Amino acid sequence: MSAHIVRTTDGLVYATPAGFEGRSEGYTGDSIVDEPSGGVQMGFRVARLEAGGSVATHVHSFEESIYVIEGSLTIDTPEGSVELVPGDYGLLPLGVTHAFRNTSQVAARFAEMKAPLPRERFGFDTRFPSELLAAGPARRIDVRDPRTRSFGHIDAESMDPAMQTQDRLAVSASMRTALLVYSGITVKMMVDSDLGADLSTMFMVQYEPNGFAGPHDHPLEEAYLILDGEVDGVFDGETYHLGPGDVAWAGVGCVHEFRNSGPGRVRWLETQAPQPPGRHSYRFARDWSYLDQALADDASAVTP
Repeated sequence: MSAHIVRTTDGLVYATPAGFEGRSEGYTGDSIVDEPSGGVQMGFRVARLEAGGSVATHVHSFEESIYVIEGSLTIDTPEGSVELVPGDYGLLPLGVTHAFRNTSQVAARFAEMKAPLPRERFGFDTRFPSELLAAGPARRIDVRDPRTRSFGHIDAESMDPAMQTQDRLAVSASMRTALLVYSGITVKMMVDSDLGADLSTMFMVQYEPNGFAGPHDHPLEEAYLILDGEVDGVFDGETYHLGPGDVAWAGVGCVHEFRNSGPGRVRWLETQAPQPPGRHSYRFARDWSYLDQALADDASAVTP
């Protein structure tokens, strides 16, 4: 049976991440997907940065994507500083030097997606070079401004098919923000190759009432952070009722399915590593069950 993890909001434990002791102030997190938990392709953490907190300049040999859940997070890079607020997201490509700070009066909470998986035996693939030059004023994200080309914004309204009008899409720099709608499920890509990612994806998923995705698995790892509503997730035959703040993870080959079990829409942040292949990224159990039945029918037809 392949690996899976489900962590509820009450089960999250925040601590200073290994390697950041003495190099951060007010920075804690719960590393939900990591080497000890069985991750191979990705790391996934829900982090906090207290008001006035900071993380020293650092650089990774992995790709990192950020999604802000609460509060305000400023990211400093050699290209400048960007302030992220709830619903904002961004990509920090492999090898990009950066630092975090929180200049607001409240704690920031955010998801960190890392691919490939940081390795403990190599210092979690993180180095601490000299500090960046004094940071200037932080920009807010503008998807039309090439200076914030590695960042974007998404909210509940972005997932409503009725709101995908031309005047709203006109503020987009590309069709990257187009909404995929099928069978009561909507998907909007956030971090992918169009945004410059090479090793991972991050996107938003929404299920209408009674929305359902049947049993399937992937040749990649997935993590899910529930933001709104309620969903029943089944992972390798085990059923979990998930609500806002809960996190789940499915390893390669983990057969999983989802059903909206609440009275309204359910929405979650989803990540994948590595990026899906051009073909065969989904393997639906129903297709192979159909083949089993077809073969059984063929055998019955030729039996004397």
